[in-house]
Amino acid sequence: MTSPVPSGIFWMEPPWPGRSAGPISRLRAWRVSASRRSVIHLHAVGRGAKQRSRWRISRAGVPRTLSRPPASLGGTLVWTGEADAGERWLQRAASATHADAEPGTQLLLHLATGMLHVGRGNLRAALEEFSAAERMQSLMVGEHALSAQVSGWAITIQARFGMLDEARAALAALPAERTRRGEISNASAVVHLSEGNPTAALTALAEVLEGRAPVIYAFTVVEAHLLAARAHVELGKRQAATAALERALALAEPDRLIFPFQLTASSDLLEALPRHETAHTGLLIDILDVLRGASLAAKDRPPLPPERELTETELRVLRFLPTNLSRPEIARELYLSVNTVNTHLRNVYAKLEARDRSSAVERARELRLIASSNVAH
Repeated sequence: MTSPVPSGIFWMEPPWPGRSAGPISRLRAWRVSASRRSVIHLHAVGRGAKQRSRWRISRAGVPRTLSRPPASLGGTLVWTGEADAGERWLQRAASATHADAEPGTQLLLHLATGMLHVGRGNLRAALEEFSAAERMQSLMVGEHALSAQVSGWAITIQARFGMLDEARAALAALPAERTRRGEISNASAVVHLSEGNPTAALTALAEVLEGRAPVIYAFTVVEAHLLAARAHVELGKRQAATAALERALALAEPDRLIFPFQLTASSDLLEALPRHETAHTGLLIDILDVLRGASLAAKDRPPLPPERELTETELRVLRFLPTNLSRPEIARELYLSVNTVNTHLRNVYAKLEARDRSSAVERARELRLIASSNVAH
């Protein structure tokens, strides 16, 4: 189950009733809005009530008291593979954060900066940031909404860094309430995998995969499926690994989540995934681009207006356009009729104001609806 994030914690929150866009998508839209106007609207879902907060961001800089929104935006861009743009927001947040800022603000900044370092392969710097975030947690009364995330990622990086004794000790020292969180289950699985025990890793992940462990948001479940895929590969269960990867991609697709694939070092798993066996080719290409060292470009251009937004099925059809697949072949891949694919393509061309397949691909790449590189089939 997913726990709501208390108001005031601008990170991610459960989707609003009646809204189809995920929180990452909304924050990306806010980032675009912030670059064009001096006012940025942020919404936070509190425990039982929706609250609206308005933050004013001057063109010259960010007031010190408002460092949390840039940190949230920076972290969000890192989540979606836009590391360079995310780093600029995090630098802005750091320059606005003073030494006596509230621990919650500093925790969020350290957490997001640690993510940036993970994405760039600098595990030592990432561990320093996550450890600093844990120190901020220790200064707070009660559990911060992101405490399990902070502890889980710190333990994960310790294990990836070969510090298994420290990772085990950190797990053992956690408060009982925190150990029940899905984020800690994932960290425990990483330790087991590092010890060469994939069966124990799957046992640790079971409650997360079955939806019984409380998690902050779906990204924790994406991470769990990726760890499960790794365990299945080590057990020689390639079909189960492919199914776990496909589930991770499906959960990551709505918000274009890329960071979980970086955190779990999943490039080899994705490279081995047959392109014809996934319904998420576009996202897969983007993820592999980032894992190979690219940073997805963040474009300060408005998204499509609501009446021209692509449906989920239209997006799936669109992401096959850069390939050499014919319409009948696309139909087979998506388990649709050719007539249905033709209908979706007409809608895609109309919404993107494209006259043909190549111009639709070009326009979609400008909007980051599909990757900037081609994929071989």
